[in-house]
Amino acid sequence: MNVSSPVPAQAPLHFEKHILEQGDQISKKLHLLSMQRFPPHAKKNLRSFSLAEVATYLGVSQSHLKKLHLEGKGPVPETSSSGRRSYTAEQMLELRQYLDQHGRSDARMYVPHRRSGEKLQVIAVVNFKGGSGKTTTAAHLSQYLALTGHRVLAVDLDPQASLSSLHGFQPELDQIKSIYDAIRYDDERIPLSNIIQETNFPGLDIVPANLELQEYEYDTPLAMADRNSNAGKAFFTRISSALAEVDDSYDVVVVDCPPQLGYLTITALTAATSVLITIHPQMLDVMSMGQFLLMLGGILEPIRSAGAAVNLEWYRYVITRYEPTDQPQAQMVAFLQTLFGEFILKNQMLKSTAISDAGITKQSLYEVEKNTMTRSTYERAMEALEAVNSEIAGLVHHAWGR
Repeated sequence: MNVSSPVPAQAPLHFEKHILEQGDQISKKLHLLSMQRFPPHAKKNLRSFSLAEVATYLGVSQSHLKKLHLEGKGPVPETSSSGRRSYTAEQMLELRQYLDQHGRSDARMYVPHRRSGEKLQVIAVVNFKGGSGKTTTAAHLSQYLALTGHRVLAVDLDPQASLSSLHGFQPELDQIKSIYDAIRYDDERIPLSNIIQETNFPGLDIVPANLELQEYEYDTPLAMADRNSNAGKAFFTRISSALAEVDDSYDVVVVDCPPQLGYLTITALTAATSVLITIHPQMLDVMSMGQFLLMLGGILEPIRSAGAAVNLEWYRYVITRYEPTDQPQAQMVAFLQTLFGEFILKNQMLKSTAISDAGITKQSLYEVEKNTMTRSTYERAMEALEAVNSEIAGLVHHAWGR
């Protein structure tokens, strides 16, 4: 009778050791790819914009822009061998200023900055579930508002820092600070203006994120329990207080909230003047969102009782990653429209390979060159994106009474 030799016992799997090693490998590999695309000290560039794009963003006709160029007025566009004109984003701002000074008497539309008495608009983009297109929505909205002449601050509140990465920052390697340093409870707190970074979009700045943001979730309960300080009891005022310092510098703040209902999200919501809730129109996602709304309402009621000013000018649900040819999704969108009525945006953001393909190279749809992908795919995605962002911009202007 043969007795098989015993199988040697395997060493216990140290999960935390493995994931730390794998996380380090991912960061180093991504950094290597980033270095190949963006050498040290190089800045992320932004493509030029066609005459048609510039005319759309400025709200003028192409013929008017051609006339300005022929008369030697405004910035000089780049002209291709075939006669096609294009402008940089910086030149678009110059055109705005020129039209504002030499245009019609109602030309303030060209420079849509806040006027006296108009509040800073703070838009919190939220969802309890990852993969709903939250960061994609926040990124493209921020960039659209900048391209249409607004002064915009994007705040990355997610420790995973996807919004930061999309704008060329790699927090674990760049050693940049996050909003945590402006809302922390100890003496190391610094002004938000010391944290803000410029992006490759003129008119768009960003407060990047890093893993240290997660510390706020641990610090806040301890601060609330501190009998010698009231700082923790009013934790929900910390982001609004930080933003107050830079209030005069921006028209709109877009906050990309983490996909969880923690202290960071609650603090952002109490600073917000408006909220966008992203929805992927599939049954499990909608069920998850229902639970999120119940939890959110249950938390905000006692927060309001504690003195939080949760006073929204507007809030909307935005359908993301929508496939109109998918019958169950189309039915779900119809159901949501019936259920939420005016609280759901009229336009939907379509699911598109154009956006995912651009994301591979850490670019948004506004950055990627049209000729790098199928023209019809690009134009279909851009048309949906512009419709959604234009509708949101309209809500911002309406809140200002325009």
